[in-house]
Amino acid sequence: MWYVYIIKCKDDTLYTGISTNLERRFREHLSDKHSAKYTRTHGVKKMFHVSYALTRSEAQKEEARIKKLSRKQKEILIRDLVAVRES
Repeated sequence: MWYVYIIKCKDDTLYTGISTNLERRFREHLSDKHSAKYTRTHGVKKMFHVSYALTRSEAQKEEARIKKLSRKQKEILIRDLVAVRES
């Protein structure tokens, strides 16, 4: 199982990625050794699980789709996910 996630960075920018293990990947983003170059320089505030896929290919396609969204669209996606999980 593959997961697509969005990280809100300390400077309030958004980073989108994929992983098979969200907890491990979040810890890696917090460390300098295995973090993405982007999150290493922008810092990490919070991770949001956006969706899941059965294959890496499906996850990469969803990641690419999300990366094409505007910031406002990404924020709406995050807001809607949080609202659904809180209800």
